[in-house]
Amino acid sequence: MPGQAASPRKVPSAIEPAHPIEDLVRELAVQAAAETNGHMPADIDENSETILLDIDVDGARYLLVRLPKPDRPRVQLSPREQEIVRMVAQGHSNKVIADVLAISSWTVCTHLRRIFAKAGVASRAAMVARLLGPGAPAPRAPAETRVQRRA
Repeated sequence: MPGQAASPRKVPSAIEPAHPIEDLVRELAVQAAAETNGHMPADIDENSETILLDIDVDGARYLLVRLPKPDRPRVQLSPREQEIVRMVAQGHSNKVIADVLAISSWTVCTHLRRIFAKAGVASRAAMVARLLGPGAPAPRAPAETRVQRRA
């Protein structure tokens, strides 16, 4: 329209990285590793946790930590699947889980089959061990899903 200034357009540049934050962190990791011990991050043992940078900036402490690669890929569960895993870990049967979650026991079985497939396990015990870790205590369910045992 006449009399109005055109709004500036940002034109993507071939110079701009596709993931600028990832590139900044990568560069920071390379520089921090070079300053601290002369090694590039790829040269550091992949099986140990390594602090690459520990710095105080404007009164806040920042750590750049390189974590070891996980042995297995992390299993992505839906919120409903996570709740079922918690309840199985607490020792509840499919029927009790179904009653508490207001779903059918067939639906609980379907969720368990999908969880087993995602986790690569064949039993409830293996599922709990794989997803909650060895020796990890079973987390408490939220108050609204706790099961009241009747005497």
